[in-house]
Amino acid sequence: MALIKKFKIKSYKSAEPIVELKNISVFYNKRQIIDNLNLQINKQEILGLLGPNGVGKSTIFNLITGLKDPNYGDVFIDGIKSTKLPINERFTKFRLGFVPQYGGLIQDLNLMDNLKLVAEIHIKERELREQKINKLITQFEFESLLRIKTKNLSGGQKKKLVIAMALVNDPKILLLDEPFAALDILTIKMLQEIIINLQSSEQISIVVCDHQARDLLNCVDRAIILSNGKIIASGSPNEVISDKNAKTMYFGDEFNIS
Repeated sequence: MALIKKFKIKSYKSAEPIVELKNISVFYNKRQIIDNLNLQINKQEILGLLGPNGVGKSTIFNLITGLKDPNYGDVFIDGIKSTKLPINERFTKFRLGFVPQYGGLIQDLNLMDNLKLVAEIHIKERELREQKINKLITQFEFESLLRIKTKNLSGGQKKKLVIAMALVNDPKILLLDEPFAALDILTIKMLQEIIINLQSSEQISIVVCDHQARDLLNCVDRAIILSNGKIIASGSPNEVISDKNAKTMYFGDEFNIS
């Protein structure tokens, strides 16, 4: 895999949205989590979500997947109003892929059987199913791990497997929740490379939510900073770390990614 280029910013001739959240407000037990938020996720970009705990990062994922309905506002996916669409219809109709922070694997099955289980759900034709599994095995270099139970895999290997499983249905949109949490430096670098390569090779729109700001900013095209349920900064990694509001509310004055 290629080395990561810091501030790898992709230039878009036209920012064509694949997901739009319009005038979204969300309450949990009368506490407002998201306040009249407008967010556009563009086709084939890597977008990073940053902000303190409780500002609505995971809620945005839940709004996109249908795990949470907004109290106000609407969700559009690929130009279609999807606010009331059920979870299963969103994943199949719009080909969503989701990598949770925890879980996503059957620990007592080996790596190959986890891939087969997901493939049998999404791909009915046996030949196509086998082709997809073989492609993922090669793409993620799983050849030596196929018969190992997932509970015996390393943290990085498990994360790679969950990402591979999310790619079985050829998603157009991939959501990654805290992919860098509790991983060592080399494993984080490996995952950053995977994310960047997926954008170029599979032409997927990728959204990454993480508390590891430095690791996230080194692999995204654009980042947004959330605070008090609102977007307080948006732009390239260079732009957001220089933003006065982002410094005050999130980064502090000394933050850098060098």
